[in-house]
Amino acid sequence: MNLVTALAVVIGVLGAVATYLFLGPAGGLGLQIWAAFIAWAAFFHSGGGEAALKTNIPAHLWGALWATVALYAIITLGVTPVNAAICVGVTVAIFILGAHLPIFSGIPAAVYGYASTAGFTLLAGKTDFLISGGLGNNPFLTISASMIIGALFGYVSGKVAGALAK
Repeated sequence: MNLVTALAVVIGVLGAVATYLFLGPAGGLGLQIWAAFIAWAAFFHSGGGEAALKTNIPAHLWGALWATVALYAIITLGVTPVNAAICVGVTVAIFILGAHLPIFSGIPAAVYGYASTAGFTLLAGKTDFLISGGLGNNPFLTISASMIIGALFGYVSGKVAGALAK
């Protein structure tokens, strides 16, 4: 079987499994399947394998952290376009500067973590849980856990597809 076909089969099956787990048995945890799929895609976009896993997961968390800081600062300072622009600009610059450290070198993965955390916070109305609450409410914890699981699904799918393609 060629690699593309193997990936189609494996990611199709594991995508169904992940969706079932996120919406079924683990549904009460509030994990976000869409964030898992973003991390899964980032894993392959970064070349797959151990190297992608080692850079993507910390970068996803790094971006999620700075989105949380930005949102908390915006709420604390007052929600205005100027305050939002300043907070986003400063935190984005900081998380990109973090790429000087090898552990945070996956800038696109950090952007995915940042954007996913901001999107979840704003669209799900989770601003009251930025520094409180647990999994399912706290945006940093929810998106981070979802993206870690997604990256791990990417790793497993890459390994299984590689074995099938041999």
